[in-house]
Amino acid sequence: MPRALLIAWKAIAYCVGFLVVAAACVQAWFYAQVFWWNTHNPTSTSFMQTRLEQLRHKDRSAKLKYQWLPYESMPVHLKRAVVASEDAKFVGHEGFDWEAIQKAMEKNERKGRVVAGASTISQQLAKNLFLSGERSWVRKAQEAAITWMLESVMSKRRILEIYLNVAEWGDGVFGAEAAARHHFGIPARSLSAQQAAWLAAILPSPLRYSRGQSTAYLRERVAVIQSRMQQARIP
Repeated sequence: MPRALLIAWKAIAYCVGFLVVAAACVQAWFYAQVFWWNTHNPTSTSFMQTRLEQLRHKDRSAKLKYQWLPYESMPVHLKRAVVASEDAKFVGHEGFDWEAIQKAMEKNERKGRVVAGASTISQQLAKNLFLSGERSWVRKAQEAAITWMLESVMSKRRILEIYLNVAEWGDGVFGAEAAARHHFGIPARSLSAQQAAWLAAILPSPLRYSRGQSTAYLRERVAVIQSRMQQARIP
């Protein structure tokens, strides 16, 4: 083999080896963070930091509304409403709802564009904790890896607890406690079943709705969620 070719092959091998080691280090860092947050409450997330930067482009003194609320202090009907709305099979799956994914793929194929998603609560938490809103196959692959890490380390109760505390419920409003105070002027523990269903209803697009806003779509969606709440299984 010519010397130049041998050098080129060695260079390629070293580059591939470096990339493999680097990728392993990145995954190890994510895994370590998941273990840490299994016993420590997050004070911020990647998504929260991104939103704060956006707010501070308009107002340099902007701050997020965020207050941690322990799982046992959250009203049961809020937990049921969110599970019923976002991930009905949450307790039973291992991070991915394959049936919902298949249905979403079929629907998107029929429409010729992305009109439906099938992200579970675990997947949404993986994205919120670590990733950006960028849409790419690389990001989706990383989301899947982190989802597996969350499910392998944390209990369903802990996953839901963190999710309810870091989910976005308005412009700069994160977590159930801040959401209840922002939209209804009350602590989360005082939410009614209807108010809990309303909060669950706006989760997919929280920036579209002002405080306690009622629209025909929201009224219909809230009614559907309320009808499913009693059947929703929560950890």
